[in-house]
Amino acid sequence: MRRIRLPDRLKDIFRAPREPLKRPLGAYAVPTLLVHYFPVKNSRIDRDVTGDVDAPLDAIREHTTQTTQQVVRALETGSTYHGYKDPTAQPSLCYQIVDAIEFLEPLPTHRKLGHRQPMTDYKAIMNQVDIRYWVEERGIKEVWLWGYHGGVVNIWESNMAGPYGDISNSNRDPKDLPVLSKTYTVFHYNYQRGPSEAVEDHIHQIESVLRHVNHDLFWNKFVGKPGAWRCGWAHYPPNGERDYDWKNRKYVWTDIEDWHPDGTGRRKRINCRRWDSDSLAWFIYWMQNLPGADNGLSYHGRPLTNWWVFFGDFDGAMAARLDLVE
Repeated sequence: MRRIRLPDRLKDIFRAPREPLKRPLGAYAVPTLLVHYFPVKNSRIDRDVTGDVDAPLDAIREHTTQTTQQVVRALETGSTYHGYKDPTAQPSLCYQIVDAIEFLEPLPTHRKLGHRQPMTDYKAIMNQVDIRYWVEERGIKEVWLWGYHGGVVNIWESNMAGPYGDISNSNRDPKDLPVLSKTYTVFHYNYQRGPSEAVEDHIHQIESVLRHVNHDLFWNKFVGKPGAWRCGWAHYPPNGERDYDWKNRKYVWTDIEDWHPDGTGRRKRINCRRWDSDSLAWFIYWMQNLPGADNGLSYHGRPLTNWWVFFGDFDGAMAARLDLVE
């Protein structure tokens, strides 16, 4: 069974299809398509398929709806430069849920070399939803794929295709997505989890793209290195000592809130209390410290760009050969 429309439960939360996007002046629109795979047996998600999800279909539908809303809010808030201390700051990204597609069947999979479990067949999924129409005619930039993991299927947290290649948190197989005239990114969410795990997919995509654009400025000078983190990254906050160390109570001095490439910013003594020991709060806080709109920063006398351009207008940025500095 297949339904292709924006479900009624989403209409009160998201803008209806084709509605003009109301966004802050200068913000990049990110038109997004939702795709859901709900394998169903007797009106419940079939655990024999998902590996770990056994719940009423309506409950999982509601969970994905609410989580999607939280992810939109987190990403837009995260794109607001120093939003935690500047009440006038505006987001650089504005998400528009254009439509939703639902399949009451398992994720398409295939055998892929090097993977013990079947791999999600992203190319088959994109062909199933007619991705060419959504990207080239409707302007979709992102696809949020709601599925499952459960140890029974392998996934990529993010996957990209387009005229500038695949720069994503995947194995960057150039043939696992239809390549079109415009770039689009597929994020694979797991409805056994919540908004933090979904947003983490985006954080890793941000890391992949910014490392590609300027490895030294982003990875060496913004992120830092083990034992001498500056702003850190998804798994490691400035006081991080191991993966996923979001609850570390150790205090460190960091310039994350006044980051300058040359290290001249004011340092502050912080620990996990700064983000309430919460992974989602850490992700939003970290994103808000990425150089965004009107950041006023420079490097070797050259102004820094708004780094969110690479997620709001990737093709435009690549065509213009933009860097993290002007």
